[in-house]
Amino acid sequence: MMSPFAATLGSRLADAKNRPSGFDYMRLVLAVLVVASHTINVCYGHAFTLAVWSGPARAPLALILPMFFALSGFLVAGSFERCRTIVSFCGLRVLRLLPALAVDTLIAALLIGPYFTTLPLHQYFTDPQFRAYFLNMLGDVHYALPGMFASNPWPDAINQQLWTLPFELACYVALTIASYAGMAQRPHLLLGASIAANVVLVVHGLRPGSVAVTVHGPMLVLCFFYGVCAYQFRDRIVWSARLCVLSGVVALICLSVHGGDYFAALPATYLTVFLGLTQPRRHRFVASGDYSYGIFLYGFPIQQTVAAMLGPAALTWYVHFPISLALTLLFAMMSWHGVEKRALKLRGLLNRIEDGALRIAAAVPGGRYLVPALAVRIAKSPTFE
Repeated sequence: MMSPFAATLGSRLADAKNRPSGFDYMRLVLAVLVVASHTINVCYGHAFTLAVWSGPARAPLALILPMFFALSGFLVAGSFERCRTIVSFCGLRVLRLLPALAVDTLIAALLIGPYFTTLPLHQYFTDPQFRAYFLNMLGDVHYALPGMFASNPWPDAINQQLWTLPFELACYVALTIASYAGMAQRPHLLLGASIAANVVLVVHGLRPGSVAVTVHGPMLVLCFFYGVCAYQFRDRIVWSARLCVLSGVVALICLSVHGGDYFAALPATYLTVFLGLTQPRRHRFVASGDYSYGIFLYGFPIQQTVAAMLGPAALTWYVHFPISLALTLLFAMMSWHGVEKRALKLRGLLNRIEDGALRIAAAVPGGRYLVPALAVRIAKSPTFE
């Protein structure tokens, strides 16, 4: 039985006044680690990347994205609880993701592409692949532009990192559907569904087959929902350094063996949330903005651009990574201050849209089922986006 004086995730959150600095550092560090992991791809190509991911380095590399999604689930759960209805929740997700993604897509297609393509510009702009690339703005991911980066060690792709985007969108869609079903507002139901999904995925993952080079998308979605559940049960889950260390060890072991990925989801989530609820002193850079999404968006395109511009001189990790990271941070800062932060200021418009939806729902028989209410414990909700 847990001691009444034991620290919980909820008490740690309250002690930090719902703004623990650990999550700010976690977002930044995990985003930088994604760029670092992509240095293997961009500098050394497919065969070397496969060799690295098939060896002992797989476990720590494979842990990065599950932690990112678990972190997202915990923070998004706070936003979900704070929103009045599904309208504002979905609207905030759109404001957070799509404007910056649209700008990134335009920069890649209209600036980087014309400069590096090996095709004549007329052929580049009329190629069906060029037109299809703009579907990225809607979450329909296309990795290549015509004639781009064919000579790079990782040829053709300009934004390979976007493979996770459809799964992130799937998390939000699934949480929205769960809210309409009333499951998202009932933590025990959501936890039960998450555990059931985990069991199914474990059974599927134990089937004979080739070892996955990276974690599969469903693993990321599972970690997201475990993050949501960790937030919902924050007042019952103990905050323990020993459990954090044990979770990290178990997650790494599971990610090291065939068929063990889905066993790692729950310990990876606890590890992530524990670290996020630490309270190191905020550095001025960390406090100045959330640059993690911009790092995610611009990291791979910039890495491919650096490889194309500098050639063999930049194809060693200790040269390529610092150059690419410095440029990526610059673009991420411009994305946050120039696009993302400004887009989030449209929340006032979103509130007016929500007010209108509520008025319509009130006037329509059964309208409350069309705009389900989410605000259950607003006073306790942290101020996450």
